[in-house]
Amino acid sequence: MGLIMYSLETGPLLASFRRAIQFQPSHSLSPANPRGYLSPQILWRPTNPSTRPETRKRPELTRLEEVVVTTGEEDEDAVLDLKSKLYRFDKEANQWKERGAGTVKLLKHKDTGKIRLVMRQSKTLKICANHFVKPGMAVQEHVGNEKSCVWHALDFADGELKDELFCIRFASIENCRLFMQKFNEVAESEAEKEERKDASETAGLLEKLTVEETKTEEKVKTEVEAEEKKKSEPEKADEEKKTEEAAPST
Repeated sequence: MGLIMYSLETGPLLASFRRAIQFQPSHSLSPANPRGYLSPQILWRPTNPSTRPETRKRPELTRLEEVVVTTGEEDEDAVLDLKSKLYRFDKEANQWKERGAGTVKLLKHKDTGKIRLVMRQSKTLKICANHFVKPGMAVQEHVGNEKSCVWHALDFADGELKDELFCIRFASIENCRLFMQKFNEVAESEAEKEERKDASETAGLLEKLTVEETKTEEKVKTEVEAEEKKKSEPEKADEEKKTEEAAPST
């Protein structure tokens, strides 16, 4: 058995230690511990209440208000939605430059029915491409790569119209073919709409011209009849006068 040397230096320290870990029968006496030995979990209990965890002040949580974010796509329905990587051709450097990786969409407006192509970067949501699909536009497969295709467009992604040559690359050949098919179908549909619109406007002009010609003919006919009537009235008056002069007096 070891001996504990009690001195002026160790006495107060030992007394403080004994006060800190007091024997509590209610916690330590149990069938498994009938003699009331100290539990190994009870090692130290701080005497300063300000250092107890339950009395510490918890930092106040900052509540952030919900912010409604508008993308400008609320009035449009997605016709196509595919993950891809977009490139644009830099004419000055004479090379392809990456525009961004994200999702390319064909969006149809609920009211006007117009379809535009929009692509945003996946992390920042920055717009990479933004233009309408118009008649005469066509997508072609990139030479030597079945997963890529190219097309020309007047793009408005940078806030001003620019004539851009785009190249888009997909993860699979199927997605690339699907994009080309949908894009070309939309362009052909827009061309048919333009043709029907032109035909309707032409028919309206012809109808208007026909109505105006009919009105003109009626007006000319009325004027001719009025002139003939005006000329015939003096002749008729002369004939009546001659008839009166030739009649015998009674």
